[in-house]
Amino acid sequence: MMQRIKLISASQARPGLYASTLQQWAIRLVLAIVGGSSLAPQLLLAQTVAKFPDKSIRFVVPFPPGGGNDILARAIAPRLAEAFGQTVVVDNRAGAGGNIGSEFVAKSAPDGYTILMASNQITINPWLDNNVPFDIEKDFVAVAQVASVPMVLVINPAIPANDLKSFIALVKADPSKFNHSTPGTGTAQHIAFEVFNYSAGVKVTHVPYKGTGPAIADLIGGQVQSAIGTMASLEQHVKAGKLRALGLTTAVRSAAMPDVPTIAEAAGLPGFEVPLWYSILAPANTPKDIVEKLSAEIGRALADRATNERLTGQGFIVTYLNPKEMDEMIKKDLLYWQKTIKAIGLKIDK
Repeated sequence: MMQRIKLISASQARPGLYASTLQQWAIRLVLAIVGGSSLAPQLLLAQTVAKFPDKSIRFVVPFPPGGGNDILARAIAPRLAEAFGQTVVVDNRAGAGGNIGSEFVAKSAPDGYTILMASNQITINPWLDNNVPFDIEKDFVAVAQVASVPMVLVINPAIPANDLKSFIALVKADPSKFNHSTPGTGTAQHIAFEVFNYSAGVKVTHVPYKGTGPAIADLIGGQVQSAIGTMASLEQHVKAGKLRALGLTTAVRSAAMPDVPTIAEAAGLPGFEVPLWYSILAPANTPKDIVEKLSAEIGRALADRATNERLTGQGFIVTYLNPKEMDEMIKKDLLYWQKTIKAIGLKIDK
């Protein structure tokens, strides 16, 4: 027999039953709201990534115009602008061995709209200065490596030395006559020359400048006698006869300057090598998908034939690394510079 179902009104129901029903609906409503709110940030992030970039990108160079960081940024920026359909502004924020521009990026919004062109200066500074205003491993995320470049030891042609051993002999005979210029205290160029001083047993006095341009200008003018700088910034002056190249800081010779020996072979210093690479970094917590989107377009820009030939012609070795590979490179380089700077006992005066 079919059982009759008796309908009752809320007023006829047991008091606890109606209250219980309301509580259940209230709980379901709260859960629905909470569930929706937890999905909201994910949906917003997905929308942000999908439309990235929808405004201009600031490409910070933490050194003055004319150096390797600047040359690379200005070669890559137009390709990114073309790919994204947005303006990419190169912003030179120099000072404190690259720390000022780097700190600016570290403290910028992690949205992909502010990126940094960093040399491995950023892995050197922590071992020179306890007051570096950022932590490279905590405050940045790697986007890509873009290039490495040989550095070359050059002298003013008025110096009576045609090879590195002759230059070393002159310095040992009278150290007071010899200085070397750099873009600034604690820069990769400065550290490279200090490693050379230590390895060759000489003391060429450091004269820091505010940027690559004035450092090279005074070297050509004879106000200083020597320097170690990037091939990208010095090659044209060597070819013009304004400077004399004596040795490369790399482990092997460069195809761009095949007649210039390495410092290791020219000075009889086995194992001498000072690396210099350039990478692009973004503030920590920049969404992974945006980092990968930036990295992919940077890779395409470097693969562009005109861009590649332009950079190679200036002495760069185009070496793209993805975010994971770049992160591993940073960790490796931090250890290298920690050991090297400790070995040579270098201290930076404040």
